[in-house]
Amino acid sequence: MTDTTASHPHRYTAELADRIERDWQQRWSEQGTYHAANPAGPWGEPDVEDQPKMFVLDMFPYPSGAGLHVGHPLGYIATDAFARHQRMTGKNVLHTVGYDAFGLPAEQYAIQTGQHPRITTENNIATMRRQLARLGLGHDERRSVATTDVAFYRWTQWIFLQLFNAWFDPAAPNAAGTTGRARPIAELEAQFASGERTPADGRAWADLTDVEQRTIINGYRLAYVSQAPVNWCPGLGTVLANEEVTADGRSDIGNFPVFKRNMRQWMMRITTYADRLLFDLDRVDWPEPVKLMQRNWIGRSTGANVDFAVRTIDGAQENIEVFTTRPDTLFGATFMVLAPEHPLVERLVPDSWPEGTREAWRAGADSPRAAVDAYVQAAARKTDLERQSEVKEKTGVFTGAFAVNPVDGRAVPVFVADYVLMGYGTGAIMAVPGQDARDWDFAQAFDLDIIRTVQPTPEHPDDQAFVGDGPAINSANADLDLNGMGVAQAKAAMIEYLEGKGTGRGTVTYKLRDWLFSRQRYWGEPFPIVYDEDGLPVGLPDSMLPVTLPEVDDYSPQKLDPNDVTSEPTPPLARATDWASVELDLGDGPRTYTRELNVMPQWAGSCWYELRYLDPANEVAFVDPEVERYWMGPQAQPVAGSPAGLGDVGGVDLYVGGVEHAVLHLLYSRFWHKVLFDLGHVSSAEPFRRLFNQGYIQAYAFRNERGQVLPAAEIEESLDDSGRAVYTWQGEKAVREYGKMGKSLKNVVSPDEMYEQYGADTFRVYEMSMGPLELSKPWETRAVVGAQRFLQRLWRTVVDEETGAATVSDEPADEELRRLLHRTIEAVDVDYANLRFNVAIAKLIELTNALTKLGRSPREIVEPLVTMVAPVAPHIAEELWHRLGHTDTIVYQPFPVADPAYLVQESVTCVVQVLGKVRARIEVPADIDDDALVELAKAEPRIAALLDGKTVRKVIVRAPNLVNIVAN
Repeated sequence: MTDTTASHPHRYTAELADRIERDWQQRWSEQGTYHAANPAGPWGEPDVEDQPKMFVLDMFPYPSGAGLHVGHPLGYIATDAFARHQRMTGKNVLHTVGYDAFGLPAEQYAIQTGQHPRITTENNIATMRRQLARLGLGHDERRSVATTDVAFYRWTQWIFLQLFNAWFDPAAPNAAGTTGRARPIAELEAQFASGERTPADGRAWADLTDVEQRTIINGYRLAYVSQAPVNWCPGLGTVLANEEVTADGRSDIGNFPVFKRNMRQWMMRITTYADRLLFDLDRVDWPEPVKLMQRNWIGRSTGANVDFAVRTIDGAQENIEVFTTRPDTLFGATFMVLAPEHPLVERLVPDSWPEGTREAWRAGADSPRAAVDAYVQAAARKTDLERQSEVKEKTGVFTGAFAVNPVDGRAVPVFVADYVLMGYGTGAIMAVPGQDARDWDFAQAFDLDIIRTVQPTPEHPDDQAFVGDGPAINSANADLDLNGMGVAQAKAAMIEYLEGKGTGRGTVTYKLRDWLFSRQRYWGEPFPIVYDEDGLPVGLPDSMLPVTLPEVDDYSPQKLDPNDVTSEPTPPLARATDWASVELDLGDGPRTYTRELNVMPQWAGSCWYELRYLDPANEVAFVDPEVERYWMGPQAQPVAGSPAGLGDVGGVDLYVGGVEHAVLHLLYSRFWHKVLFDLGHVSSAEPFRRLFNQGYIQAYAFRNERGQVLPAAEIEESLDDSGRAVYTWQGEKAVREYGKMGKSLKNVVSPDEMYEQYGADTFRVYEMSMGPLELSKPWETRAVVGAQRFLQRLWRTVVDEETGAATVSDEPADEELRRLLHRTIEAVDVDYANLRFNVAIAKLIELTNALTKLGRSPREIVEPLVTMVAPVAPHIAEELWHRLGHTDTIVYQPFPVADPAYLVQESVTCVVQVLGKVRARIEVPADIDDDALVELAKAEPRIAALLDGKTVRKVIVRAPNLVNIVAN
């Protein structure tokens, strides 16, 4: 093979690209090219507040030991291209990347190998940092942080203490014009001390002991300790998140049984912010599907809380409280169901079956105690997902107790069933089988009464629940008659009746639960909490932060009998005995305290990292208020469509990441940010003003006829007699499927391979030109060469490949070429601002192709072209810019401005067909060439969506009128 690099040293090849890219990356780093100025602090610069700013943020990456594959950089390249364009428009741009580095993978590796998780984490960060740096991303490296840095998690601990030392006052006005905000806990203590607020039992505050007072105050804190239902896995010795439990109720790691039980855990009172979190969704520029997912997760419902009186086995009268969105159907409540974990269950179950107990209710047991105990133990072995399955057979057991329906006095049997969860609502439901399909099935299975309270439509089957709306029936007593009323009227009348009788009240409820914030792990942020001799939590003063992780010999939780549901966890931190018990002087003399032995979840650091990017060198505050106000403060213009008169919420200007974080990460971040806002620590009411979800890069995977995965890189493709693709591996037939890129499907392509074969700029251009950023698309290594050829043509417009000299002409360009240039400038400027990189690249290719037809390229066309290419291919653009005779960096070169005089143009409507059917019409310049027309057609969103997952076999083009794409 001929060595073209040696014979043509000035040809734009992968080898030349590598040299150019590494050279410019080093120069940018040495010169601090991407350093963004702050208005105050060590990086403060005069007059920076007069410069418009742009804060661009990528979702916090986790540094995996496997390194990156080509799917990972998609969002990073997009934000980098966007940020580069914004710099060229005169903005002060903050763009960096850090690492969400606590978490389970590094800890599991430490357990297996004995290597400290910090070593694993730092090695993984170094690998990821190297791979990202090779992309030429314009990050301000001074601002990079990792959640595992003590200097970082010192402030995570500080923020936790802000929540611990705060309470939510539902009556206090907030900046959104509604009520409810966080206030310092000292203000609550002052209210009790002054008599403005009194304890629930009516006693005077001064008459309470110190422990009683502190216990009451702790019940208000936004961060609090509670007995909470958790997934307990004795075999691993730890509590698991729902995502770590398989569908059959076992641990994802180790396949141990998992039990649902109550344990002492730290919780975050996010439920107090439910309405604020809902309200401000209308004030951010986010995709509507993400907003909908958050609204559904919060799950606001209006209805009533209803009390059903019940007598316990010791003769006491209690109330079973239920929440219902349909109080109008209360006359049809013929039984009740409690969650197996409901605290009343133990106190309701007698030793023998009541007289007249129906056979279907006994579950084949000799006594209700035996039946309930067996059922509760079986339920503990099921996951929430399994318990709520709509297809599983309804199971349950009669407790032996009856409650009283408050509207008609009927005795209704009380059952225990696992489809009711303690963590949702009150852990109890009233069952109205006539109006609920699940209750109907349960009533049929257990021989329970059914009373319809809503008139079914004439065609409705008699053997099914009626879940539609209609007039009320069978709904009257001596004081209330709902019959004939519609749903809304009947609900209002019933709530008024219940409130008058003192047996219920109108209520708003939420699906959102308080946030479980404890992990029985080692590799996480230690809590800045100690416990005194009374077992009550005490927050450490700021002067004692950070609380650093102690060294331990064994990072694994204590493994217990896998089937012992009653066992208790012993976290790894318990092994650091000298650390766990500590003598401190917290203002009342030296005393011995016990540290919190759980650690915070991985979510903690990612709840606020964007704020630390602003001011990571600050050692006296988590962020300087002036710096936060500059980068994240409210702007003059609110988001379009937001509630009138409320103004902008502030926050990061552009946040890019995958939709998989649409709920939890974004919800938790918003909650923490709103608490900091209420307490006056930040000026922005929301952390992320604009959100963009990029799609995914997927890859073909291949299997043989036995279903075994084959190496995708070794597959050979050919066409059979009918023109269909045939795939083989070492002569063996292979079947192609579409899958997520990963090691398990043997279809990983590393960015390192792309850097070596093509260079970073080619890789960047290819990923940005694959299709609309928000859509998922297939990776095709063979197609990367198209991006390389574009850059090679661009290179030749400036550089003589024989001599390396610049070959541009200072002669003026003709009018037609000027017109194309200015049309391109106007369009690309808008495309970059709206993250339509594929469309922008198609237009840049068109302009480049027009230049290649000339002998020498006019400088007045080439220089704006190189400037426009710089956001997506910064290294080659910087190199060409200097070869054109400039000494300043292209990074801050003003983006070209279109001359309106050249924007008047003739255009035609091009018909775009897929497999011969018209799928789109696009306006294109009348003089567009074939290649540019094809690129524009493929970039059109409707066409891109149709081609998603398909292979283009042939393209018929008749510029400027027709493009017909053959794909399968």
